[in-house]
Amino acid sequence: MRTLITGGAGFIGSHLCERFLAEGHEVICVDNLITGTLSNIDPLRANQQFTFVDHNISHPLEVDGPLDNVLHFASPASPVDYLAHPIPTLKVGSLGTHNTLGLARAKGARYLLASTSEVYGDPQVHPQREGYWGHVNPIGIRGVYDEAKRFAEAMTMAYHRSHGLDTRIIRIFNTFGPRMRLDDGRVLPNFMGQALRGDPLTVYGDGSQTRSFCYVDDLVEGIVRLLRVDFHEPVNLGNPDEVTVLEFAKEILALSGSQSRIEYRPLPQDDPRVRKPDIARARQVLGWEPRINRAEGLRRTLEYFKAKVQGDKPAGGAEPARS
Repeated sequence: MRTLITGGAGFIGSHLCERFLAEGHEVICVDNLITGTLSNIDPLRANQQFTFVDHNISHPLEVDGPLDNVLHFASPASPVDYLAHPIPTLKVGSLGTHNTLGLARAKGARYLLASTSEVYGDPQVHPQREGYWGHVNPIGIRGVYDEAKRFAEAMTMAYHRSHGLDTRIIRIFNTFGPRMRLDDGRVLPNFMGQALRGDPLTVYGDGSQTRSFCYVDDLVEGIVRLLRVDFHEPVNLGNPDEVTVLEFAKEILALSGSQSRIEYRPLPQDDPRVRKPDIARARQVLGWEPRINRAEGLRRTLEYFKAKVQGDKPAGGAEPARS
């Protein structure tokens, strides 16, 4: 099997590259490193089955030889990143999706789009199921990411219906684990970085907004299973074990043994109040549900961030935590 993964040097993308290599695939990793890092894939580059291509997938890409799978994971995915790169975010969700769909069609490859729980916006339905159309502010500051992914889903389904392309769509809920960047801007790396440095943990609003955290190994397993079944509608992949941001901050403090205090800041515009996946479809179609609970996942991830904090030691305080 020959598999191309855009965003392959990113957090989730690098774990996918590793998994497919382990299963004997030849893997082509495409990334322009706007948010991905070469350190994520350095251990893979000695493998003769692995190729890294430094390319912005918002521009067309030619690939010699056959492809069996095209997985489109390229996009800034945290508020810090997509607010810093709003136009590239819109382009990779639109032009990048169009380019990768065209590539998959030309090669007769199976296609998988990495979408997001952000297509549900600030939801008025809880938990969020795939049939819910969402509550999104298209011109708000988060709209550049939300609408890029909603467009990408529409384009993917159009290629499936019009061209018969063999497509898959996953909606990824909050995912965590090793290879997240300390400056990612999302709540988990910020809380861990702040706790390990002794900085205040920044909580937006009163911390009552909820998130649901899935360990990256579980997510990757769900993605692999979806590629193996004949199903084309979106599938939520995430952990339905919901927790408030304030409770989560306290968990990080207890786990790390940090004496950091909690500091409250105003809630950002359009910040979702709740986030919890309904995974009934994943259970039924894939026989999938998370196996690694949050406590175990956090223990594994803390060891990674200890090494990162010791190695990076950035000057000054960390960025405020976002989610």
